[in-house]
Amino acid sequence: QVQPVESGGGLMQAGDSLRLSCAASGRTFSGYSMGWFRQAPGKEREFVAAVTWGAPRTDYADSVMGRFTISRDNDRNTLYLQMNSLKPEDTARYYCAVGRGWRATRRIADYAYWGQGTQVTVSS
Repeated sequence: QVQPVESGGGLMQAGDSLRLSCAASGRTFSGYSMGWFRQAPGKEREFVAAVTWGAPRTDYADSVMGRFTISRDNDRNTLYLQMNSLKPEDTARYYCAVGRGWRATRRIADYAYWGQGTQVTVSS
């Protein structure tokens, strides 16, 4: 079983940059897609970004396209989310997830393992 562990959250100001990391304990991420999701208070969990296994292909939610970058370091078994030009509406708990297969998807049900999340708060 894979246990993702997120880190890097914090209290930021609008316009700041922040990088989230997700490391694995237990089995590696090898062979599986990875994704970032977020959940704001009173809202449903939503897709942020995903990356395939292998020749990396990425997918982003419209709300973060051009500002966030997802990447993975397979040698370090670590997933990253570089977040630039942060906005107050980016405030949420961010979750790392390991896919059930190699293909990156936006569906929560397509992810098998989830971390506990890391809080990102952006003030205006």
